[in-house]
Amino acid sequence: MTGTTTVETRPATTDGGRVGDRIGRVLLGLAAVGAVAAALGAYGTVADAEPAVTVVETWRAYGFVVFAGLFALLALRPRGQRGVWLLVIFHKVAMTVTALAYTRNAAIEGTGTIIAWDGTLSVMLVLAFVLCRGWVAEARR
Repeated sequence: MTGTTTVETRPATTDGGRVGDRIGRVLLGLAAVGAVAAALGAYGTVADAEPAVTVVETWRAYGFVVFAGLFALLALRPRGQRGVWLLVIFHKVAMTVTALAYTRNAAIEGTGTIIAWDGTLSVMLVLAFVLCRGWVAEARR
């Protein structure tokens, strides 16, 4: 092969992105653990809820369990769940933006808590998405 040069392309990192992948998975694991803790903490809120809001508080508690599962699924297979990434990122960003809009009405309680928790989760999820390359599909087996 005279005159032919072969150039091998490699990822920009020497580890093929594994460090970023691990960091992203740790962030997702922390999000899952946080959601489990929130679900456990919601038990008292449901038990003490006024009858008018018992169903809403129960729905919210179950939502924490669902999100814990979604975060765990993403941590286990970050490149096999593109649709899940989009859904959880949408939800957390939408909750943060909505809470920011609700701060204009002093009668709406809890906006600061939503901004802090869901805002932090939004940043963590977007960071994990980038680090884990969540937009890349895994090879089919």
